[in-house]
Amino acid sequence: MPSTRPRSLSDWLRTRSDEWLAGLLRARPDLAVPVPADMGVLSSRIGVRVSAGRALEDLDAFTLQVLDGLLLTQTTSSYADLRELLGAEVPDKAVRAALERLREVAIVWGEDDELHVVSTVRELMSPYPVGLGRPIATLVAALSDAQVAPVLSALGLPEQRQPGATDSIALLFADPYRVQDLLVTCGASERAALAQLDAGPPLGQLPGAQRPFSQAEATTPVRRLLVHGLLVAIGPDTVELPREVGLALRGDAPLGPSRLPPPPSRAQDIGQSTVDKTAAGQVLTALRQVEQLLEMLGVDGPPVLRSGGLGIRELRRIAKTLDLTQQQAAVYLEICVAAGLMDHSPSVDSQWLPTRNFDVWLARSPEQRWAQIATAWVDMTTWPGLVGQKDDRDKSINALSFDVSRTWAATVRRRTLELLAGLPAGSALGADAVVEQLAWLWPRRAFAGRIELVTAVLAEGEHLGLLGRGGLSRAGRAALTGRDAAAALIGSLPEPVDHVLIQADLTVVAPGPLEPALAREIAVVADVESSGGATVYRIDERTVRRALDSGRTAADLQELFAARSRTAVPQALSYLVEDVARRHGRLRAGSATAYLRCDDDALLAELIADRRTAALRLRRIAPTVLVAGTPVKTLLEVLREAGYAPVAEDPDGSVVLSRPDSKRLGPRTHRPRSGAPLPSDDQLIEAVRKIRAGDRAASNARRMPVGTRVPGVTTAATLELLQEAIYADRQVWLGYVDADGSATQRIVEVVSLSGGFLQAFDFTAGAPRTFALHRITSAALLEPAD
Repeated sequence: MPSTRPRSLSDWLRTRSDEWLAGLLRARPDLAVPVPADMGVLSSRIGVRVSAGRALEDLDAFTLQVLDGLLLTQTTSSYADLRELLGAEVPDKAVRAALERLREVAIVWGEDDELHVVSTVRELMSPYPVGLGRPIATLVAALSDAQVAPVLSALGLPEQRQPGATDSIALLFADPYRVQDLLVTCGASERAALAQLDAGPPLGQLPGAQRPFSQAEATTPVRRLLVHGLLVAIGPDTVELPREVGLALRGDAPLGPSRLPPPPSRAQDIGQSTVDKTAAGQVLTALRQVEQLLEMLGVDGPPVLRSGGLGIRELRRIAKTLDLTQQQAAVYLEICVAAGLMDHSPSVDSQWLPTRNFDVWLARSPEQRWAQIATAWVDMTTWPGLVGQKDDRDKSINALSFDVSRTWAATVRRRTLELLAGLPAGSALGADAVVEQLAWLWPRRAFAGRIELVTAVLAEGEHLGLLGRGGLSRAGRAALTGRDAAAALIGSLPEPVDHVLIQADLTVVAPGPLEPALAREIAVVADVESSGGATVYRIDERTVRRALDSGRTAADLQELFAARSRTAVPQALSYLVEDVARRHGRLRAGSATAYLRCDDDALLAELIADRRTAALRLRRIAPTVLVAGTPVKTLLEVLREAGYAPVAEDPDGSVVLSRPDSKRLGPRTHRPRSGAPLPSDDQLIEAVRKIRAGDRAASNARRMPVGTRVPGVTTAATLELLQEAIYADRQVWLGYVDADGSATQRIVEVVSLSGGFLQAFDFTAGAPRTFALHRITSAALLEPAD
């Protein structure tokens, strides 16, 4: 009877359930974009190097060790062989779980008695699994007759290479007792050299390794090992330890020490209530600092560098104004861009400015505002910790530049927070313990073992209020898992207050978070002096003047203090407001983009009266000087079009010579975007259904007689075949090009033909559909079902 054992990965995939295939696409979403046409296409994508590499990055250290055990065989392996390699001390449950994980991501396929590793995975993994060299037969097969002679001599075989010599060598080394007999002849120095090579990699350097030499000339440990056949010279200066010798040296642990999960680190129990309260206090601080940052940029937007990003001087100015470190300021800037609250203007003189979304953000509740910036931080693909470091050109990395983009940034944050989320509620781990756990969970990731990255995530999470005293808050857990973080934060924040306490020393105490409208009014007339459970503001001459500059009058300020203060307004504050208001505006300052200078008063008067120059907004400020509200270049162009002949001058009064300017596009900073959302369960089930249907169509097409196919059909041939399908009540296989240009395969039951269109029931889509005849690339009648 023919064997039903799957012969290939495609055959094995066909035996899996729809739920299992959906799980595969969920674990490796890149396989589903676009949806594979059939199982053959899916198996080909599984073997793509980039896709397989991503799948390997999500495996833990023990699962990778199990994979190394499977890679020790050249073709297939079995579960029994794997258990023998891992040793009896490794629990069978852990091995089963690791093997099932390898099957779930299609890195390994087959049943326990015949396990296969996808060929691409063998190429991606080290050529020396667990530090062991290649089998002796592989090493010898690559050597010439002259090079293999010393190996044959060392093993007591005829030096003249005979047919089957490689098999004889492999047979000798397959006997562990024979290998042990060879090891017994080694002294201490030889054993030390073998131990070093056995620890991996199994390669050593020896000048003249392939040069023939006698036993008397074997004066070094490596040469003596060559003489005894325990090493093989694979190059002029390179020797390799055969796999069989390495396995014999390792004894009962051929795969090395077991890489089972490390013992759980002792978590500090802080209490969920304490974590939430601590995090909630920091939430208010983060919201206030983000609002102050964007208000500041709205007044004086810093320029965008020609190379993109924000200059270091501007970053220092922002940090100093907001009383932040440069690192904290960089974090807030990146979050504002990721949350859509800030962007650079599209003009040539580009600036970093708040967006219209900032106004919408201000109108929301504190919980909603925090949820927006928290989720933006979790998923943003930039790493603010790089700001100020040197790049590969020895130049400083600027905030908001492309150089802070890292593909692993969001992954590091998520993996760190997910590890904390797996702890008991209200528990915290130190950075060292987190790094140890991450290094075991994802050893192939770029961030594995890098404590500075984990430390940065923990510090930023604390600063933003996702963490409190090292523990993950309820709101932080919601932001991580995609649930309603704003709803999770309700009840944690104190109720906003509608009053302040004004002290005699001109300080204003807010006994809690202020109502948004009151907070904005107080922020205009006072500066934050300290924050915490109660925020303390300071009023002085400078802040009062700032409020008057914003359009408030002395009466407005006096009314604000009287209406909102639960304490009597100090007389010193009233005097300060009145004194500053009396002096405010006595001096006027303005800006002029350009000026015109001329000794002819009549010519200047003519310019002011000329309708053709009205757009320049010329204004006389001295008998011989006019100022304009347009740039110098525009001023010169308008005057020349009006028939005047002005020239430009520099600040010293010298005439500026010019030449035609070449046009250049303004600099643009390309901000990285978060990855595409993961497909839903319904989308995955639909993708599996299409793969199954395409696979059935491909299978039917392979079984069709050649005469029933119409490749590259003409319209006449198409009509004839489809009409025959109607009369014979036969199903039709179609090769069809969809409107988006993608080639698909369909199985249909023809209903009618008219006007160049085919009305049919599409079994692939499970619904009636209309097909354009000119899009049909091939067609075939299917054999009637029995």
